[in-house]
Amino acid sequence: MDNHPQAFLRTASAGLAASLPPQAWFGVSAVFHYLGPAFAVLLFAHVGVLGVAWLRIATAALVFAPLTRPWRGFARADRRTRLLLITFGLCLAVMNCAFYLALDRLPLSLVAAIEFVGTIGVALAGLRSLRNLAALVIAVSGTFMLIDVRWLADPSGLFWAFLNGALFVGYVVLGHRVSRTAGGIQGLGVAMAVAALAALPVGIGQALPAFASPPLLAAAAGVGICSSVVPYVCDQLAMARLPRASFALMLSLLPLTATLIGIVVLRQVPSLGDTCGIALVVAGVAMHKPPPE
Repeated sequence: MDNHPQAFLRTASAGLAASLPPQAWFGVSAVFHYLGPAFAVLLFAHVGVLGVAWLRIATAALVFAPLTRPWRGFARADRRTRLLLITFGLCLAVMNCAFYLALDRLPLSLVAAIEFVGTIGVALAGLRSLRNLAALVIAVSGTFMLIDVRWLADPSGLFWAFLNGALFVGYVVLGHRVSRTAGGIQGLGVAMAVAALAALPVGIGQALPAFASPPLLAAAAGVGICSSVVPYVCDQLAMARLPRASFALMLSLLPLTATLIGIVVLRQVPSLGDTCGIALVVAGVAMHKPPPE
């Protein structure tokens, strides 16, 4: 009986993964990747930055817990899988904290640009043709046209942004391993529980005001679902069927989605140069041909 939820989850995950192409799952992830953080910024005035980050992680861990039963998954895993899940969880914890610390100091578009830069190396590692090299060059060119990357007088903000970018590479690499060797969403549930425990000491103090205000707590929970549940699940469904290099190149869509969300949420209309950058990013992603598995 105890295995039924996990068996149902694996069956449901396989059915979901097969129901749509992996690019579609990535598209959903790309939208929610910045939609949640855009709303999270609005909470910084009421809940501390690290408090919002921890509430995001804790919400995701609570959503996954009934389905994945992380305590059992961790107990039954072998030593290598446990190490992978712990490392992935620690990566998620520090990455999310660094991301919000950067957002508190820098524009969302700049953080998105820096976050993408680190994935270029992952994409380069999987190149197999001149066509894919050209696709990467086009996508990168579009990104730097799209985002006005400028050095601001905020070294701490840039530090957190680059740390987040470096850890995002770790998220891509470790996430692929989890999707293919640690049960995908099952492993994600374990890693998210590890992340919630790891971020607890630095986040719980700043998160306390939310527990005294149901609207704030509900808003923080909504941010967690939009930021960590929906995109991470969709990433796992996409990673299970996309080569790592292909997934890394498709991450060039993230500055695009950050700009579009800026239009909708923050009323920031792109210039002609931004529009050209968007077109180049989309063209590069469309041009890329994944290598055969």
